Amino acid sequence: MDKQEIKKFFDEQASHWDADMVKNDEIINIILDNAGLVKENGEEKSILDVACGTGVMIEFYKERGYQDITGIDISDKMIEKAKEKFPEVTFLCGDVEKEDFGRKFDYIVVYNAFPHFPSGVDLVERLTGLLKDGGVLTIAHGMSRKQIDNHHRGKAARVSNGLISSGVLAKIFKYFKLDVQCDVSNDFMYQVAGRKTNA
Repeated sequence: MDKQEIKKFFDEQASHWDADMVKNDEIINIILDNAGLVKENGEEKSILDVACGTGVMIEFYKERGYQDITGIDISDKMIEKAKEKFPEVTFLCGDVEKEDFGRKFDYIVVYNAFPHFPSGVDLVERLTGLLKDGGVLTIAHGMSRKQIDNHHRGKAARVSNGLISSGVLAKIFKYFKLDVQCDVSNDFMYQVAGRKTNA
């Protein structure tokens, strides 16, 4: 997959992305629970939302008390929409695999975007490097693996890979010293979450 083609595709989708969005609030909250993103009563924790699109996940983070949120997306049109909706949030237009954030994060979330990266292994390696020790990376979809693959057979086929099994993704996590906290693949959702160890 060519990243410029991915950018062009999502730029074209941005104007109607929110209107076409199919999301299940209950499943999203389960995903965040599984990732350990519970309401914070003490130290502020940071979140990096990868391929954030128009900011669909931001309201869920904010409902849980998070304020230190950074969203990044390769599509400038998606980022424009996200900034309109959430001007108080830091949004960056760029390639997460190349961006210099100048910091590390407590939580990194990739929601409904993993198949749009050319190499899942390279992405996990990069994101692990952006995590603080003890931080959590979660890769999730609010649909089953079969539903995601069927969905991407349409107009998104040229900018999507097939979604690997959660078991294979969990093995990739373990290779990069991510202690797997969650490995779920069922009729409703897909998620692998892992905590970075310093071992």
